[in-house]
Amino acid sequence: MKVVNTDIPDVKIIEPRVFGDDRGFFLETFRDDWFRENCADVTFVQDNHSKSSQGILRGLHYQLEHTQGKLVRVTHGSVFDVAVDMRKNSVSYGQWFGTELSAENKRQMWVPAGFAHGFYVTSESAEFLYKCTDYYHPESEVSLAYNDTKLSIDWPLVNGKAPSLSAKDEQAHSFDTAPKFEG
Repeated sequence: MKVVNTDIPDVKIIEPRVFGDDRGFFLETFRDDWFRENCADVTFVQDNHSKSSQGILRGLHYQLEHTQGKLVRVTHGSVFDVAVDMRKNSVSYGQWFGTELSAENKRQMWVPAGFAHGFYVTSESAEFLYKCTDYYHPESEVSLAYNDTKLSIDWPLVNGKAPSLSAKDEQAHSFDTAPKFEG
């Protein structure tokens, strides 16, 4: 596995080493000792798996308590994955990073605790997996508006159409009104 640094030092892209032939492929997706040494010294406690159709945007979500770092990847289809630094005392506070994650490129992204995270499905459908460093705690989740003008995230919207959002995400906070992560 190889770590690719991003414009936000704490957010990392992980590119796996893929072994393949005419029968298929093999790759290692996670190894605790390697991850601790090369990305972050964390413990994962929960794995999640979601499936979404094209045009769905999930997020941007973060937690004020029971904060979750997330190691994310796509096993079917492709998404545009985004992390926004909500850590009030960080040098990259308010900055975002986005990249394509797909079944084809097999990349993963490490999103540390204190970041809002979301993804937009660019393929017909996508299956998204994520390892989390804390258990899901809905009472401390915050939704940040995907289209906040202060953030100006360049989402690759299919046919320029507005994404499909959950009711919670339709009521999301702007960056200025969203509670900030103090941890």
